[in-house]
Amino acid sequence: MSQIRSHLKSLERSRRSLTRPDRPREFTLLDRDWDLLDQVFAPLYSPSTRIGAEFLGLTGTGGHKPPSSLLEIGCGAGLIAVQAALSGCTSVLATDINDHAVENTRLNAERHGVADHVTALRSDLFSALDPDARFEQVFWSSNYVMAPADYAYRSLHERAYVDAGYRTHRRYLSEVVHRLTDDGTALLHFSDRGNLGALREIAVECGRELHTLDSRTVDEGPDRVEHLLLEIRPARARRQPAGTRRALVQA
Repeated sequence: MSQIRSHLKSLERSRRSLTRPDRPREFTLLDRDWDLLDQVFAPLYSPSTRIGAEFLGLTGTGGHKPPSSLLEIGCGAGLIAVQAALSGCTSVLATDINDHAVENTRLNAERHGVADHVTALRSDLFSALDPDARFEQVFWSSNYVMAPADYAYRSLHERAYVDAGYRTHRRYLSEVVHRLTDDGTALLHFSDRGNLGALREIAVECGRELHTLDSRTVDEGPDRVEHLLLEIRPARARRQPAGTRRALVQA
């Protein structure tokens, strides 16, 4: 296996992020200060949060119209959710399977004065959502490294780094389109630390198409990593050749 895709390497990154002695209680990113709780993914040790904000046009450079409603899966410390609210998104639902991350998002929404626009909720993907809830945009900066299907997580923090057997990715691809408004978009932040080939196979099995909207290539320590913004759409029905259609009608 390529070292860039090694789940053991990613699990070691998870462990170091939690245990390093200089892990702060507060940090600065995207020109703002943020609270950071224990057991929560630390955006200052990975470029993925900054890149996700760039993908969504949330870096304060202007020229980007925010969605009226956003569902963020895997909100972590809440930077994307808060930035979206500060950029004009009037309704943000930020979810995470980690209770510490949910509380961290609430703290940062309060810190930046957008608690009225950001709701933080513990949810395993869409499990805790109102069945009728629909959003103009759904975004997940995923745990794109694939771990073996039988891997047993040792902490919720590890779930921010690896996905055992891509089970969570399969659920996301299958379910996300049912959470959109009529003109809504379903987005996935992926990278080549993950297995794009396997993801595309899962998309086909789920009746989905993946379209690359944007990309960034950055140095992450010794690794050169490409990050992708993918849009998920229902697969279009393939047109049958005219002769085949006539034969079916005649039969």
